[in-house]
Amino acid sequence: MSIWRWLARHWVMGLALLVLGYLFLPIAVVAALSVNRPAHRLSYDFHEFTFDNWRNPCATSEMCEAVLRSVQIGFVATVVATTLGTLMAFALARHRFRGRSGLNVLIFLPMAAPELVMGTSLLALFVAGGVPLGFWAIVVAHVMFCLSFVVVTVKARLAGMDRRLEEAAMDLYASEWQTFRRITLPLVLPGIVAAALLAFSLSFDDFIITNFNSGTTVTFPMYVWGAAQRGIPPQVNVIGTAMFLIALLLVLTSTLRGRRLRNP
Repeated sequence: MSIWRWLARHWVMGLALLVLGYLFLPIAVVAALSVNRPAHRLSYDFHEFTFDNWRNPCATSEMCEAVLRSVQIGFVATVVATTLGTLMAFALARHRFRGRSGLNVLIFLPMAAPELVMGTSLLALFVAGGVPLGFWAIVVAHVMFCLSFVVVTVKARLAGMDRRLEEAAMDLYASEWQTFRRITLPLVLPGIVAAALLAFSLSFDDFIITNFNSGTTVTFPMYVWGAAQRGIPPQVNVIGTAMFLIALLLVLTSTLRGRRLRNP
């Protein structure tokens, strides 16, 4: 009887753990394949354990160049999208102006539109405007679709803030800049960091929009797509596992820092 009582109390947690396990299963498979020596290039079965893939993460020079190019594009797109998106989120959350409701609807359109539509429309725009396809065209395209995710993430953080904290700071003779620097920014910073991580992830692994606007530029997802026809090298799994571990480390660091700020 006690077992059924325990299950009745913890079934929600058990269901959540099952869902999380299902979501993390592909990542676990990628991590396992990163320490695998396949029998041949077209084999994806676990054949032999080895750390050689981690010792030499670059299967070819083209793969390393593609990874570096994706990181560069993701970094530039993240900085621009996070800066513009944060300013837009503050404007939408803190101010009332004409067209605000319509702008809120427009923000969601890039998120709701299929990537195929986004890619073809941006390609038509670049061709009509005489913009050369390549690195900077990809950056502009990534900023376009990452911007909406940044705005929504930061705006959600602003909506959950207690404005009375800022009012109390100004009642204690803090200037607007001091209030923003010491109160508002530390409270919003976790949302900004989360938006930046999301924007970088979306930019780094995007294929459809990038494929339409890349020209001769090859990013890491495009390299993987091309290599799949000849057999994906196991070092691709190393890059994927490393990116996941880096993102996990950043999230844990941000969480621990937030707890220290709340409980000094």
